[in-house]
Amino acid sequence: MDARAMTQPPERPERPECAERSESSEAPEAPREQTLQVGDVTLAYRLLGRGSRALVCIHGVGSYQEAWDDVAAALADDFRILTFDLRGHGRSSRVKGRYEIDDFVTDVLALADHVGFTTFDLAGFSLGGLIAQRLALLHPSRLRRLVLLATVSGRTREERERVLARLAALQSGERGAHYDASLSRWLTEDFQAKHPARIAYLRERNAQNDPDCYASAYRVLAETDFGGFIDQIRMPTLIVTGEDDQGSNPRMARFMHECIVGSQLAILPGMRHSILVEASGQVADLMRNFLAGDGENAGASEGAGSGA
Repeated sequence: MDARAMTQPPERPERPECAERSESSEAPEAPREQTLQVGDVTLAYRLLGRGSRALVCIHGVGSYQEAWDDVAAALADDFRILTFDLRGHGRSSRVKGRYEIDDFVTDVLALADHVGFTTFDLAGFSLGGLIAQRLALLHPSRLRRLVLLATVSGRTREERERVLARLAALQSGERGAHYDASLSRWLTEDFQAKHPARIAYLRERNAQNDPDCYASAYRVLAETDFGGFIDQIRMPTLIVTGEDDQGSNPRMARFMHECIVGSQLAILPGMRHSILVEASGQVADLMRNFLAGDGENAGASEGAGSGA
């Protein structure tokens, strides 16, 4: 990879209390953030939880590793959880230039190797779900179970045109306005009205994004689709999305469910895109129940809490 200009990542703002967390969950110990150099990129990561089973979690575009904190807290007793900031995000290097999905896959595997995760469960949200799909297709022997949250596959022509139009607007227009409009689509009006501090925090975190890095990552999301290959995924897979998610919609979730033999599907009623924020307890419960299994998929099902 050619050397690329970088900017210094900003300090992380304080995050308000999560809006939804299982009553029985306890916050994991406050871990020390660490870094790993992968080529010309410094990746910020943490190890959370007290369990023995390895789990790697990948966030989405414009987000950061703390997006997983509520889920990680609920899973802390059973899992050792690796979270990290994607290149160009959070406290990882703000690398300028074109990103490719295989850059992200390389980063994930380098981190997993570094912390001693020879095989692991893998969960990806949105762009993280695309990265997880790619890793599952290229390196299936590294994974035990796969969790795809609010991600995409098998876009229709109309869906491709819509996301590419957003990409074009992002590349030529006001990028902060793009995120603010997206945030309104990603969370229900009820959640936005009831949790103004959380919304303010999300907007503050967005303001810290590097616009060029955001656009580079969004291009990967907009232009990547493994719909023609996803039926080659063979490990046990859980697919979850919100009933009212416009971008990672239930049609695509059902397409993945039909293509991946024996996969499990859950559609969360009334939820939009940001299920890690608004439905972290439901997501954690689904993940815990699914990841507790061993061996092959038990059979196709549309999980508890699914919509029509």
